[in-house]
Amino acid sequence: MKIAHVFPGQGAQFSGMGKDLHDQYPLAQQLFAQADAILGFPLSEIMFTGSEEELKQTRVTQPAVFLHAYVAHRCLAGEQPDMVAGHSLGELTALVVNGCLSFEEGLTLVSKRAHAMQRACERQASGMVAVLKFDDKVTEEVCASVTDDVVVPANYNSPQQLVISGSLTGLEKAQERLREAGAKRLLPLNVGGAFHSPLMLPAQEELAEAIRQCHFGQPSCPVYQNATATASSDPETIQQNLLVQLTNPVRWTQSVRQMIADGAGRFVEFGPGNALQGLVRRIDDQVEVAGCNTDN
Repeated sequence: MKIAHVFPGQGAQFSGMGKDLHDQYPLAQQLFAQADAILGFPLSEIMFTGSEEELKQTRVTQPAVFLHAYVAHRCLAGEQPDMVAGHSLGELTALVVNGCLSFEEGLTLVSKRAHAMQRACERQASGMVAVLKFDDKVTEEVCASVTDDVVVPANYNSPQQLVISGSLTGLEKAQERLREAGAKRLLPLNVGGAFHSPLMLPAQEELAEAIRQCHFGQPSCPVYQNATATASSDPETIQQNLLVQLTNPVRWTQSVRQMIADGAGRFVEFGPGNALQGLVRRIDDQVEVAGCNTDN
């Protein structure tokens, strides 16, 4: 049986995140201090004592979730994974864990990604809506029918949850048509903008330059990337898929199914919260699922 380590994305943050790790492990203390120095602001202090509003800022959220997950893995992982994957932002954590990126370059890239996405969000009023317990194909067709605005499938989270992303007017049109098609549960998400949609194109252009400045090495195990839902080990392919991810959907359901098809029988989530554990169980309730953290 192969072991998969998975890492969460934006939305998993909470006030106090990482403090137990910091208090229990000298290595965690070193990593938090190193991260503060790399970023040039006290991220760890915001994580430990900041308000929920402070943690919701994209420039804080993404480095915080990345750092928490990476520190948890360094301190708590008692086994080496056969494969890794991360949900959206979490893909960068996975690439540091498997040695494709150094910790410093990974954190710097996360920070640049966060700032670029924040700037893209400020260009146009936009958002995301979760479509629950409804047919994915119908949701895709509804999004495609909105031809005069931007709304697209963004996160294939589980067979019962597809998140759509777009301009606020595009989302309004899509929600009206989804209700007409029979959708009962539509949940607007508390996010800064239309992630994983064409509205992130300006961020993609910024991230391309940041990626060019990083050294991507040969990973120790494959990463199953959001953009393709397939295993990647080639550094050039990994870089390209990271860029594609910003404007295309996170294929989490497809990724987990492919990992299982490739032999994964145990999934361990590292980082804040337990969202990925729940999603994996909904995708396939026959695999082992666990979390590895101290403070949630």
